[in-house]
Amino acid sequence: MYRNSVFIATSLDGFIADERGGIDWLHMVPNPNNDDMGYNRFISTIDAIVMGRNTFETVLGFDIEWPYKQPVFVVTNTLKSVPQELKDKVFLVSGKVEEIVDYIQKQGYTQLYIDGGSLITSFLQADLIDDLILSTIPVVLGKGIPLFSNLPKKREFDLIRATTYLNQITQRHYRRKVE
Repeated sequence: MYRNSVFIATSLDGFIADERGGIDWLHMVPNPNNDDMGYNRFISTIDAIVMGRNTFETVLGFDIEWPYKQPVFVVTNTLKSVPQELKDKVFLVSGKVEEIVDYIQKQGYTQLYIDGGSLITSFLQADLIDDLILSTIPVVLGKGIPLFSNLPKKREFDLIRATTYLNQITQRHYRRKVE
């Protein structure tokens, strides 16, 4: 069974980054025990990651070891190569999201993690998101990069689960309604 899932955090007003692309606000809630808020459970169900170029460049800027064990497909029309140390881990793809998903699925990957604001919107526009796992950080940014924008029609989801982490962060798991 094929499944495309989103696992992402937003501000109370629906932004995934501030107006400069910053994400420092994601760590404003103290997390002394390093609770992963379900991320490790989620990522263990994924066999490939599809991310946008901006998200890829953000991850590269973290100055940490490459954090993903799964292959990462970066959707880009501008990047021509990846750093040498990621050659067997990161693959550049371009085209319509339907074509990209088809290509990745033909590689044998069926459980995809979709990451990056514009890319998530493109997948929603194509009705290719099955699960949305949204963690809400209790801050109003006022301006920034929205998670959802320019959707031509509504998409309906059912609430599967709601969880509170660190007594402040709410996480909701939604599944696309099947008509």
